[in-house]
Amino acid sequence: MMQAARPLTPSARLKRAVQPVLDPAASWEPLRGGRSNAVWQVGDCVVKHYRPEAASPLFANLPAQERLALEALAGQGLAPRLRAAGPDWLVYDHVPGAVWSGDPAPVARALARLHGLPPPEGLRRGATGPMLRAEILGWAPADAGLPVCPAWPADLSSLGRFIHGDAVPGNIIAAPGGPIFIDWQCPALGDPAEDIATFLSPAMQMLYVGAPLQEDAVARFLASYPQTEIVARYQRLAPLLHWRIAAHCAWKAARGDADYAAALRLELERR
Repeated sequence: MMQAARPLTPSARLKRAVQPVLDPAASWEPLRGGRSNAVWQVGDCVVKHYRPEAASPLFANLPAQERLALEALAGQGLAPRLRAAGPDWLVYDHVPGAVWSGDPAPVARALARLHGLPPPEGLRRGATGPMLRAEILGWAPADAGLPVCPAWPADLSSLGRFIHGDAVPGNIIAAPGGPIFIDWQCPALGDPAEDIATFLSPAMQMLYVGAPLQEDAVARFLASYPQTEIVARYQRLAPLLHWRIAAHCAWKAARGDADYAAALRLELERR
């Protein structure tokens, strides 16, 4: 996820590194959709230059993991095609289309497809089960006025699936053939309920779309996700997962991101 301020001019080193796969006549046009890294459209490609300091406890920023995810998803219609990669940069196909807004049903179906795919070898393992709660308590701001962190349901076992890890609306392109997910810098072998919570989050919807989803849109998303056992799992874990997002908003707000203070209030008001 990206900060508002970031370098708009690519370095000479970056230009030299990516030059072999780009149209030399194409201009570098900054893309402003995200909140973590410097991204440009260059002809029919996107160049992404990572800013390691932009990582947060909830959203990692790992170039090698994004490369791994894009390679694994080649031909699946869920992610852009990777063109080239370096230690702190990627080049991939530009995906025509607008950032998602509107009907959540196609997003639900696309996430379910992702969650059903075999994870690539080398994918990082996210915290699942009771470890997820312990992880949150390790970084949640103690002075943010958050309510008590909900417990992990004692009868719910851990679950490891291929997840995006940052399925906010700004990372979803409404392409003609269906939703395409971008910004794969924190995929994981994790819990599908995490992706569902991130997409449905009132805070994340407000930050990227301008307003939380209405209740009927949330219901439509959940009805459109075809694995009913995962929907039931999300509903069991929702108090913990949305507390986790609220803690992230508090963490960001404490570091000067004023828009996250308003987002925090929305997440805590969620019922």
